[in-house]
Amino acid sequence: MIRVVLPAHLRTLARVNGEIQIDVAGEPTFSSVVEAIETRFPMLRGTIRDQVTHERRPFVRFFACQEDYSLESPETPLPNAVVKGEEPFLIVGAMAGG
Repeated sequence: MIRVVLPAHLRTLARVNGEIQIDVAGEPTFSSVVEAIETRFPMLRGTIRDQVTHERRPFVRFFACQEDYSLESPETPLPNAVVKGEEPFLIVGAMAGG
């Protein structure tokens, strides 16, 4: 079971409070976790990654174990602490401005 923390606006869209838990078949990767989230919460399709290219949206960041994994390959395996449920996988809405 993968623990996932979504940003507030995606929690509102998905109608969830707090952390969600996702089951992933096979070896959990960043891509397979996002796929599982989109399957369970279809209203989130296209919000985390592009629906056609499956690339992470520019203002969305991935964190695990206090490390930024946003620029890693989508097929990168999740850290063991996240897979074991000891640490959450965080999807963060990046801030921009001038």
